[in-house]
Amino acid sequence: MKYREGLNELPTYDVTEKDWDIKLNANESNLNLPPLVEERLLNRLSRIAFNRYPDTENDDLKELIAQNFKVSIENVLLGNGSSEILEKLFFAFGGPSRNIVFPIPSFSMYKIYAKISESTAIPVELEADYTLDPEKIVNAANENSAKLVVVCTPNNPTGNAVPLASIEYIAENIQCPFAVDEAYVEFHGLSAAGLLEKYPNIIIARTFSKAYGLAAARIGYMLASKEITEMVSKACMPYHINTMTLMAAAIVYQMRDEFVPRIQMYVAERKRMAEALAKIDGITVYPSDTNFILIKYAKATELNEYLENLKIGVRSFGNAPRLENCLRITVGTREENDTWFKVLKGFVERG
Repeated sequence: MKYREGLNELPTYDVTEKDWDIKLNANESNLNLPPLVEERLLNRLSRIAFNRYPDTENDDLKELIAQNFKVSIENVLLGNGSSEILEKLFFAFGGPSRNIVFPIPSFSMYKIYAKISESTAIPVELEADYTLDPEKIVNAANENSAKLVVVCTPNNPTGNAVPLASIEYIAENIQCPFAVDEAYVEFHGLSAAGLLEKYPNIIIARTFSKAYGLAAARIGYMLASKEITEMVSKACMPYHINTMTLMAAAIVYQMRDEFVPRIQMYVAERKRMAEALAKIDGITVYPSDTNFILIKYAKATELNEYLENLKIGVRSFGNAPRLENCLRITVGTREENDTWFKVLKGFVERG
């Protein structure tokens, strides 16, 4: 078999799951849909025409999103999660001999998107404390004639947000499109979407998977200029989002106020657990504006194995560059958090 050159070099994004008692490794919501949302969704399922292709130009969902951000539906593009949106941006603006700038460590798929789109990745290292220096991003973009810059804020897996002033500085001083990956923005509250009108090179990528608990449905959206949405849409396959997903997302977005108490709960639990972890000797806790906490511990590998044996799943980064001995722990319910914290604290104190 003669596969495409370079295919065997691509890393595999591991989605293998185990039978976890407490699942904290994928930054999902640990609660299913609110009862009122679930009831309306299930009622709507009975009216789906399963024999028809999906309406991927679903104006109901686009209109809801456009109204919320006070833009036209022509400024909205839907995708299979923000992951597909980001992948299509790499295809639309990247390609052979075309450079794409993004910080590291950040979302691991950026490197893979660069590889499969045959783009040249220009990684810019975050500072020692994982903060982003906007000047370094601007310099890397301009010196390498970048065709796209991508910044995740709040950043995955470090958890910290990039100040809006830094986002604006980058947008103002680069000559290419600038994608702001806001997968976790609902837990932070400050979005760069307000800069869209002032800076036509800004692109906002959002997902329903985190704050709105629709990870199973795979749905996200992009906000950008009409020209950008039209061109990026050309990289999407016909009927690339199924009808059930479109319907579910429209209902969730229409009823998004039902999720506010849950988001507030996750934020409160994140703060509570970060404060508790910081009191344990030997553990470094990094600031987070997301639904997860990144910690550093000298015996992180052993701790991860111990948690796995107790069917508690967290994300271990092993010896990944800049993430050595780090664990990322999704914030769960209060009961789940009390359980894993007790186990973790006991392990560390036993040495």
